[in-house]
Amino acid sequence: MPIPPDPVLAPLAELATRARPLRVPAGTRLFDAGQPCPGFPIVDEGSVRVALLAPDGRQMELYRVEPGEVCVVSATCLFAHRAATAWGEARTETALRLVSPADFEAVCERDPVLRRYVMGLMAERLAELMALVEAVAFQRLDQRLAALLCARGPRLLTTHQQLAEELGTVREIVSRLLRRFERDGWVALGRERIELTDAAALQRLCAASNAV
Repeated sequence: MPIPPDPVLAPLAELATRARPLRVPAGTRLFDAGQPCPGFPIVDEGSVRVALLAPDGRQMELYRVEPGEVCVVSATCLFAHRAATAWGEARTETALRLVSPADFEAVCERDPVLRRYVMGLMAERLAELMALVEAVAFQRLDQRLAALLCARGPRLLTTHQQLAEELGTVREIVSRLLRRFERDGWVALGRERIELTDAAALQRLCAASNAV
């Protein structure tokens, strides 16, 4: 995690040096919903996916933690002394450092500037989660899929299952929508590959939801 240059944030650098280094392969579960948070993760390389699991087995991705970003689920659990509310796993091979709960709490208690910095990053992540809730509640699934494709395009190396998990739906529905997009000439589908052939049309579909 890049450490901000401001000397008042030196405790963050101290945390990083005292944290336990880990390098894990893709798919490694780092924490589980309902379980105590193992610590505050500082991602150096790779990406961590944080998601919810529904009783029927469907998954919904909440956000991803890239280098320099904060895992709001971990930070919230450590601040509130509560179990994790979602699960997290490495999307790719990931190098991270895990700050112990005791170290994280101690340095945040004694350094109000660092505490405000972490809370500010959490507020940014919360705004992203609120946007996700709004999309789930008020946008049609085809519009949400179009928005996701536009954000990740012009060429995505992913599976229909992975897209379904990000959208909180099932693979069959995503496949049906993608085939419709392909028939309309908006995308070209391949094996674990999606190419945007008419991004403007996808963007118009997204804009239609905002105009309603």
